[in-house]
Formats: sequence, structure tokens, C-alpha cells
Amino acid sequence: MPDQNRPKAAAEGGGRAAGRTRRKRDSLNRENILEAAERIAVRDGLEGLTFQSLGDQLNAHPTSMYRHFRDKDELVLALIDSLRDRSYHGALVPTGDWRDDLRLAAKVVHEHYLRYPQFAQQMAARTTRLPREFANMEYTLRALLDAGFERADALHYQRVFGNYVRSFASIEAAARALPDDTQREDELAWRLQYEKLDPDEFPAMLGVGRPPLAIGDPDTFDFGLELLLDGLQARAAAAGRAGGSGT
Repeated sequence: MPDQNRPKAAAEGGGRAAGRTRRKRDSLNRENILEAAERIAVRDGLEGLTFQSLGDQLNAHPTSMYRHFRDKDELVLALIDSLRDRSYHGALVPTGDWRDDLRLAAKVVHEHYLRYPQFAQQMAARTTRLPREFANMEYTLRALLDAGFERADALHYQRVFGNYVRSFASIEAAARALPDDTQREDELAWRLQYEKLDPDEFPAMLGVGRPPLAIGDPDTFDFGLELLLDGLQARAAAAGRAGGSGT
């Protein structure tokens, strides 16, 4: 996500700042830039987050952001890690039970995505390579090793687990980020169209006696998580029996 408008931002920033006192050079730091970036992104979306908008928000020249962040991509990744740290710090504490550890990690991440739906797509698809991301991975990998999986298998299952949690959470977050009117219209249309279905063409759907569950159904994430944990436990037990039979 390179910041292709750097020269333009610098030029425009000078003109827009005319007649206004700029922030002192040494008063700008990563923390207040990230705070301003969050406010802008929540209000205008990530597409509205530019170094120009940051300059306007912070009463600083847009080019001053480059002393702290190489480009917008680096800023966004740092913002994602900062938000994660706010949600996860102190929350991922080993319980002594690997299933409970994974369950806790999944719920913390799920709640985090719903808390910051504007960032869901970037959080799901990008790697920040920053401390909080590595700490989360360490936590889930340790839980899978505690379950008894070999290291290579644990790595595969960590990716499956992480992809389930992030993809599910990002879909729900995307729906939550829609305007309230759109959400209500979609929910109403879903129910109305279901009632119009032909029972001869859709016998299974009508046979269950109610419309399909909504994307944001509150129980579906936990239901799927328990299915995943049951599958992991069954595989861990099978791997243990196979290992034991050779001794």
C-alpha cells in the first residue's frame, strides 16, 4: 500500500496550512500519530487515512509523518498492531488446559474484530511482523504443542485455527461495518424472501422451519469453534495412540 501521493501531499499541505500555526517539530511522535490515524480511519475508513488528513488532524505538515513512518502501509500495520495490543495485552494468559487456551484466544480475537470492523480486512489478510502478532502466535502454538501434536502438525493446525477465527470474525465485522439501514434492510429481505420460496424447489431449506441463520448469529462462531476444537482433540488423541503403539 505505498503512499503514492507524497509529493502532492507536501505541496497541498503547504497551501492548506497558510495562516495557521503548525505544531512544533519535536512534539510529534508515533503515539499521537497513531491516535490520530485511528480517529480518521474510524470516521472515514482506511481510504480516508492519508498523510494529508493526518497533517490536518494534528496541525502538522504532512511530510513530518515520514520521520516516523516510511509510508502509509507501515503506518497501517503499526496501527493494527497497536489496536491488537490494546485488546489482547494481559488477556492471553495460559490456563493449564490447551482447549481453554485456544478458546480464549479465539474469543479475544473475535471480539477484537467486532470492536474495530473498519480494520477487519487488513487485520485478516496482512502480517504486521510486529511484537503483538508474534506474541499471539506463540500463545496458540504453545497450546497446540501442549495438546501433544508434533511440531510440524502444530504449525499446520495453528494456521487452520487462525484462518478460521480471522475469516469468520472478518465476515461478521464486514457486516457490522455496513450502515445501520443496510443491515436492517438485509435482515428483513432475508426473512421475506425465505417466506416466498417454493417448497418443491427448496424442500430442505423450508423443512427446517425457519430462515437460515444470519451472518451475525451470536451462537454460530462458538458452535464452529467447538467443532474445530473437537476435531483437534480427536486428532491429538489419534496421534497419541499411534505414537504409543510403537513403543
